[in-house]
Order: sequence, then structure tokens, then C-alpha cells
Amino acid sequence: MPPSTHTVTNQAPPLVDYDVFSADPALAEGVARHIAPERAGEARAELAALGKVAGSAQAQEWGRQANDYPPVLRTHDRYGHRIDEVDFHPAWHRLMEHAVAAGLTDAWSRPDGQLRRTAGFYVWSQVEAGHSCPVSMSHAAVPALRKEPELAAEWEPRLSSHTYDYGLDRPAGAKLGAIAGMGMTEKQGGSDVRANTTEAVPLTGEGAGEGEYTLLGHKWFCSAPMSDVFLVLAQAPGGLTCFLVPRVLPDGTRNTFRIQRLKDKLGNRSNASSEVEFDGTTWARRVGEEGRGVATIIEMVAATRLDCVTGSAALMRQAVAQATHHTAHRSAFGKRLIEQPLMRNVLADMALESEAATTLTLRLAAAYDSAAGEGEQAAADRAFLRLALPTAKYWVTKRGVPLAGEALECLGGNGYVEESPMPRLLRESPLNSLWEGSGNVQALDVLRALQRSPESLNAFLTEIGQAHGADHRLDAATKDVFSQLADLDGIESRARRLVERMALVLQGSLLVRFAPTAVSDAFCASRLGGDWGAAFGTLPSGLDLEAIVERALPVA
Repeated sequence: MPPSTHTVTNQAPPLVDYDVFSADPALAEGVARHIAPERAGEARAELAALGKVAGSAQAQEWGRQANDYPPVLRTHDRYGHRIDEVDFHPAWHRLMEHAVAAGLTDAWSRPDGQLRRTAGFYVWSQVEAGHSCPVSMSHAAVPALRKEPELAAEWEPRLSSHTYDYGLDRPAGAKLGAIAGMGMTEKQGGSDVRANTTEAVPLTGEGAGEGEYTLLGHKWFCSAPMSDVFLVLAQAPGGLTCFLVPRVLPDGTRNTFRIQRLKDKLGNRSNASSEVEFDGTTWARRVGEEGRGVATIIEMVAATRLDCVTGSAALMRQAVAQATHHTAHRSAFGKRLIEQPLMRNVLADMALESEAATTLTLRLAAAYDSAAGEGEQAAADRAFLRLALPTAKYWVTKRGVPLAGEALECLGGNGYVEESPMPRLLRESPLNSLWEGSGNVQALDVLRALQRSPESLNAFLTEIGQAHGADHRLDAATKDVFSQLADLDGIESRARRLVERMALVLQGSLLVRFAPTAVSDAFCASRLGGDWGAAFGTLPSGLDLEAIVERALPVA
């Protein structure tokens, strides 16, 4: 018989069976930096346990299956009854079970809750990003519901439960936990939610309760339609108002919630994004005052924006982990790829982007915890978030697309085939920049904060100023931001340039204060000093690239 030619050599093993949390120094160090010392050990153990599950071959397989077998809409049962249900692959439910059990919908009531939950969300999102959508919305619904103490008392324990209890066979009050979705945008409005046309009519007459309405209209994007409850915006007699819409009514009957179709999306395929209609009998309860819908929902939007930043940072981290792992095991021209000078430049450049995003994400989460308290620091962090959050949302979410593409290229053809996790990362990478307001919305929100909340600029500059004098390139870039802020002519058309610079200066100040010198020096030289090209892999000479890459390499 002729000899076999099918001998597999020079291939990287799958990146599995490692601790996603502990193998990420930027993440582990950031949590330790911001958390109260008395809770550091508990948080580290909790996150490392989640990290080991996230890095397991089983969890990675769940992520693959959830995307290979996307949700399926069933509008009617076999007898012709309207049911409006979505079927998910069992892998989706396994992912949701672990996310909920890890407390990723429970942050608002425990000490350091935002930091711990953000770090966990960052870890678990690296398994699969689609199911992170209902996890995020369940978490973010709580501050909006607190506008109505009665509703909060009813729903907050359900949404913050650590038990995933799926199905529409029972009202939420009979379940061990609940999941929330939301429906804001409509065909004609998009980001302009004030253009919504869905109508809310107050219920009157015998048996009608305070704050009860019926809804008539549609939602162009309604995420996670099998959730137990939704927050939606509709036009009440007093103007645009926020409403709570349960899928199952307290008496066990189904609320009218017509799912027209599921969106066929570029990525995020495991998550059922839908178009829904309310037929005039859809029952809802008002959340907040009539006409105050945007003000009521704004804290939910802020929380989901932080999750957009976190999700993009997680995606970048996983892309860098895959690229460094692959190049550490594959050889070409007599050396491992990771040892080749040009490849090392590419890997180090991506690692800088990833660490800057991670460090900023954790600072925002810590500010959320602080902002919930009292005193000067709490007030300062509330002001800081008003400006820093849309700035971070604008910049970090935009960096995912080029980084994911570059990381895929590091794997070559092995990264371009669907068996690799890289295509899913690349398809997922634009989403967080779209969700909860695209780039222009974020940039204009920064301008709005600058104009209406001067204290937010003071807090932002105070944060940056903590690194003053530590790096001359950072100081020069900060001065440039001052100059741009002083020139208000044509500020709207220059908003993206300004916000980008603000984000880079904020990231640079955090890295100068907290990251190893090799990391902060390379970041300041490239992003702030101008010695950088338009593509990854264009870092200047004289930097400690080996130390940067070694820090980014996951230890399986």
C-alpha cells in the first residue's frame, strides 16, 4: 500500500480548558485594583470558577451549537392556534443557565456589584455573545423599574434571581426567575424614539387598575421575544411614556404579543431579534410618569451601553487570545510565528488595544458602584460617567471590527473557515457599535454632556489629570483636547475626532497609572505620540514588544 500523506503537523491545538479570567492579567489586576480588599478573595474565586467553565471545551461547544442552530419562530401550533413562540437549541439554555447562575443579572444590590458583574459578563461573553443580550437587558431593566417602587418590588427579585426558569407556561410570579427584553425602535424612527407611533390608551371602567393601559402599534427591533417581560416606549395621552409588558398575564393567560418575524442578522445569530405588533388589547403597566419615557428609560440605556463597551472589550480579548495562542504553536521559516518580528508587532499592537479597552471598562464599572453611594466621590463619579460612558461606547465598540479582522488574519486560512471561532467573532464585532445608539448618537451625546453638564467635563479632566506629568506624550495629547474643546466652530462636524481623542487620552491616563511600563509606553508612543500607522502592526521601534505579547498570551 502507498504511504499515507494525511499526517497533521504544525497545527495549533484548540484554545480550550483554560481559565479565561486568571489568564487575562489586565482583567484580574483591574478587578483587584478596584474592589474592596475585604471582598477581593471572594470575587477572585468566583470569577476564576466562571473563567474555568468559560474556557472549557464544553462551553465552547455550546457557543458553537447555539450559532449553528439559530432560533426558529413558531407563530401557530399544529391546530392553528396563535402561539408566537421561539424555539432555541438546548445549548442556548445551557449558556443562559450559567450566565444567570453566575449573577450576571444581579448587580444592583450587592457591594461592588457592578464591578463583579461586569468582570463576569466580560468573561462569559467570550464563550458566546448572542445570549448576552437578554442577560444585559434583564440586568439593565432594574433602574428603570425603580421609578415605580411597586413594580420594582414585584419584578426586581425575579430579574436578579440566580435561577434560569424558561418558558411561557406560567406567569412570572410562579417562576423561580425571570428574563427581560425591550422594544424601543420603530420603522420610521430608529434612534429617534420620540418619533414612535405606538399608542397607549389608559384602561378605564370597573376593574381597571392604576397605571394600566392597552397598546396598539409595532416595534421594528424587539430583542429576546421569549423573555418574561419587556420595557417598551409608547405614546400615551401625556406624551412618550415607558411601559412594562409581560408575555404572560398574572392570571396565566398569554398577553397579545404578535411576533411577525425574526431578523436574519449578520452576526449575533443565536439571539432572536424580532419584529412584534401590539393589537390594541396588549396589556401594559406604566413605568414612571406620562411623557417622561426617555427620562425613565435612560438609566437602562446607560447600563446597556456599559455592556456594549464590556462586550466589545471581551470580543477583542478573545480575538487576541486566539491569535497569540495560534502563533505560539505554529511555525514558519524556522521560527514560531510569535517570534517573528513583524508578527510580534501585530500581536503587541492588538494586545495594546485590548488592554486599553479592558482597563477602561473596569474603571467605568467601578464608577458605577461608587456613583450609587453618597458624598463627593459618588457625585464626581456620576459626573464622570455622564461623559466617559458615551465616549467609551463610541470608541471601544468601533475598535472591535478592525481588531477582529486582523486577529483572523493571524490565523490565516485556519481562521477563515467556519470551524474556527474567528468568523463568529468577526461577524459579531460591529453589533455593539450599533446597539444602544450608533457612533453619531454617542458623539452627539458627548457634545450634549459638554454643553449641559459642565461638572462632567471637570470630572473627566480630573480623572485624566491624575496621570499628569507621567508621560510627555499624554500631557501633549491632553493639551490638544483642551484646544479642541476651546474651538466651538463647527464642533458638531468634528465631534467624532474630538470624542476619539478624548477616549484615547482617557485610556492613556489609565494605562500610565496602572499598566506595566511596556504597555503604557507603547500605547502613548503610538496612539498619543502619533508614531503609528493606519493598520495594526505599525508600532515604532524601541518598544518592549515581547513583554506586551507575553502578557497577552493565554496560558491554557
